[in-house]
Amino acid sequence: MPLSLLGSGGSGKVLALRGREETCRYLENLGFVPGTDVSVISEIGGNVIAGVRGARVAVSRSMANKIFVR
Repeated sequence: MPLSLLGSGGSGKVLALRGREETCRYLENLGFVPGTDVSVISEIGGNVIAGVRGARVAVSRSMANKIFVR
């Protein structure tokens, strides 16, 4: 399921990134690498604030839809 559907307080493990190559590379540079634990800290105005690798990262809803977790 996409990261955007986890909801506030949800957590999971990154399975895959979908989208164009440069989009996937951008998300990997933010820390969203397959196999990495991720949690949704909050959702504000459709944007997602996620905890990944000890950092808080804000991504838009459209970017969060490209991050698939289990």
